[in-house]
Amino acid sequence: MNRKLIFAGALAAAAFAVPANAQVTIEMSEITCKQFAGYDADTQDFVANWMRGYFSSKNNITVIDSRYVRRNTDKITRYCKKKPNSSLMDAIQKNAR
Repeated sequence: MNRKLIFAGALAAAAFAVPANAQVTIEMSEITCKQFAGYDADTQDFVANWMRGYFSSKNNITVIDSRYVRRNTDKITRYCKKKPNSSLMDAIQKNAR
């Protein structure tokens, strides 16, 4: 009896464990400043960290200096407020060190 109950429980658990099919892709080069400003905090952090890694790799920078991270963030934020339709990648390229 216990084996049947355990088997039934395992079968029910397997039936309810449906894999999630929702995948979200983001084309980073098409994100505008306005879109970025509208993202929730977690998505902004994700995009900002990806961009930081992308540009650091592109420029062969292996050290992160927190002073520049704050300064760059402030400069990019000001630029994006002035030009909300600019792409975020352009804003970073023009303002980040």
